[in-house]
Order: sequence, then structure tokens, then C-alpha cells
Amino acid sequence: MNADSNRPPLPSGARQTAPEFVSRDPDSPAFWDERFERGFMPWDQAGVPPAFKAFAARHAEGAVLIPGCGSAWEALALGQEGRQVRAIDFSPNAVAAARKQLGAYASVVEQADFFVYEPPFTPAWIYERAFLCALPKARWGDYAQRMAALLPAGALLAGFYFLGATPKGPPFGIEREELEALLVPHFELIEDEAVADSIPVFAGRERWMTWRRRGVAAA
Repeated sequence: MNADSNRPPLPSGARQTAPEFVSRDPDSPAFWDERFERGFMPWDQAGVPPAFKAFAARHAEGAVLIPGCGSAWEALALGQEGRQVRAIDFSPNAVAAARKQLGAYASVVEQADFFVYEPPFTPAWIYERAFLCALPKARWGDYAQRMAALLPAGALLAGFYFLGATPKGPPFGIEREELEALLVPHFELIEDEAVADSIPVFAGRERWMTWRRRGVAAA
């Protein structure tokens, strides 16, 4: 066993120096499994962002889907409020970590591939938190199409978007024009706010955005 695997994880959200990893393909569960196993999770806020709390309070009705949930802090918060929620991740280690953390609410977490997953409900909103920026650019079109397929007219896609191109990732930054090209055919932007309390890996480049699914005729 690599000695690094015996080290305690650094505080989530802290700037971490990446160790050497075997898996280099973020489109593979093995990539994320290795990082969870070795406690390298600089994208994990170790809590629920205030912007999410405020949004969830304003949208207290309806079921919520959280793709690429990682440690699933937000799913725990919703579960504790009695909300209908499903959190999914295709990494077995991420799912195991989330279920351990959620305890009595562990059943809301599923191991699944977002691009083929069928939730047990029609989402009123889908929460975006470091999911798009975890995907290679080749999957961005699939992301937009799947979000549009899962959300009915009037439903919301809301969360944090990591803007500005990056030479490598993850996180993979996206230019605002690219994001709009992906989503505007299916969604209209109804909220766009600066984020002042980002964790270090996202600092200065996040926007909270809420996108409303267009009607079928307008999509």
C-alpha cells in the first residue's frame, strides 16, 4: 500500500498539493475513487454553502437531484429537513464516503452514471456543485442534453459555475459564452450572482446561476 494512503486527509477545501495518482481520466470512476481513497478532495467544502441554503429555503417544494454529489453535504441537509432528494455519484468510494456521513439518511445516495440515470421522481430542481467542472469538455454537450431531458418546463438547474477556461483540470473552467451556448437552447438564466465565499480551488471564478427550463416549444 502506498504510504500516502495512511495519511489523514487535509481539511476539505484547503489548498492541497496533489500527490502522484495512477488514474488520469476524470471520465472514469477510478479517477475519483483514488482521490477519495487518498483524502485528496480540494473541491469539498466540508459543509453546506450559504448560497445553497438560501436557494433551498426559497424553493422548499419539490424533489431535488444532486449529480456528482461527492460527500453529499447538501443531500444531508435536505434529508434532515424531510425533503425528497437523491444524490448520485459514479465513484464507489465517493458513494461510500457519502453514505457513511449521511448515517440515517444514507439511502438517498445512489451509485449511478448521471448520463443514463433515471431518478425515482421528476426533479423540481437539480443542484450543480462542481459537477460540470469535473467533466472533460467532450462531455459538456451531454451534460446540457441530459439536464434538459431530466427537467420539465419551468423546473430549475441551479448552483455554482466555475467560469474561465483552464489549461487542464479538473476543475475544468468554462468560458461564459460556452456555458450560454450549451444551456440557452434549453434554459433561460434567471439568477446570476457573484460568490464571495468560495473555497480556495474555486476562489474568484464562481457564479451562482439559476437556469429555468424552457417550454418544449421554445427549447
